[in-house]
Amino acid sequence: MKPIFDARGSGITTAQVSTRADLAAALPEADVLVVSGLWQNDLLAHAPKLKYIQSVSSGTNQYDKAAFAARGIRLASGQGVNKNAVSEHAIGLMLSLTRRLALARDNQSARIWRPEQTDPMAREDELPGKVMVIVGTGGIGDRIARIAKALDMRVIGLRRDPAKGKGAADEIRSFHDLKAVLPEADVVVLSCPLTEETANLIDAGAIALMKPAAQFINVARGGCVDEAALIAALTEGRIAGAGLDVTATEPLPADSPLWSLPNVVLTPHAAGETRNYELNVLSILERNLDRLWAGDEALVNRIV
Repeated sequence: MKPIFDARGSGITTAQVSTRADLAAALPEADVLVVSGLWQNDLLAHAPKLKYIQSVSSGTNQYDKAAFAARGIRLASGQGVNKNAVSEHAIGLMLSLTRRLALARDNQSARIWRPEQTDPMAREDELPGKVMVIVGTGGIGDRIARIAKALDMRVIGLRRDPAKGKGAADEIRSFHDLKAVLPEADVVVLSCPLTEETANLIDAGAIALMKPAAQFINVARGGCVDEAALIAALTEGRIAGAGLDVTATEPLPADSPLWSLPNVVLTPHAAGETRNYELNVLSILERNLDRLWAGDEALVNRIV
């Protein structure tokens, strides 16, 4: 990100670090910090001049917002920068399961030419007419809904405040209606933030309400799911499959059953990583820097 920013000729002196130790060493001179995974709140003790943090990520759970407010440090999130990427990734995970692309890749690596499947239930599936339930219909969830609609699916969206509108979904409900709609779902997609309300939202009880042929897609956070209950359901065939970009512990431990389950497609929390990601973050950063220099309180994606 530093070479891209420097090439724009802002005149601002920059430094780039890749370890927590280097970040702690650089912080005493920093007025502005662009960060996500390296941040830990004890770093505040090393940052006497810090006035603004631009989070690279959409999530901001890692930041002590009360401490920031007390210190007069502004915080803005990266919300929206990965809307296209994550929504497309969710659809890709769904298609990988529906069209059995991961199995095809495994067969290719093993040089196996699969014979014609005489059992229709062993074949790939089609999406038109199927029901997708999306938990979290913000920017990402709404775009997932639009793509699913283009695939002739019916979409039920769940959001904390249904009064904000249904967007591209056919129907909008409250998070509290999750268990009422799960029996209808052919595909369940999580694209919600991790909050007290959504922690372990998909638990054993919720999974028990899903169809045996249902797919589960998670591009939200691993903490939104009771992972042990999900693994049990996948192992026992109580749901058909899962496409997971996030897990409860990351990196995923080597002994996790998720690595070897044939009905699971895993990606390493990479849904938002594209060639345009840094450019999208810099767009927010530059707009917010202009506003800060002008004394404007209304930052883009302001958190604190």
